[in-house]
Amino acid sequence: MGKKKMPRSIRKFIRQEKARIRREVLDIKKQEELINQLYQKLIKKVKEDKSSFPLSSR
Repeated sequence: MGKKKMPRSIRKFIRQEKARIRREVLDIKKQEELINQLYQKLIKKVKEDKSSFPLSSR
């Protein structure tokens, strides 16, 4: 079983934010830290969004 993908819009947002971070922040360690923070925020938000939908009854 493979990993679940994030929606395309979120993947696009992450790609753009990573590029912005890499342009603006020169310190490599700080870049990695900011990118990790970005992923943690979005992963948490995606999990919350998916858990808020009720399961459909059959």
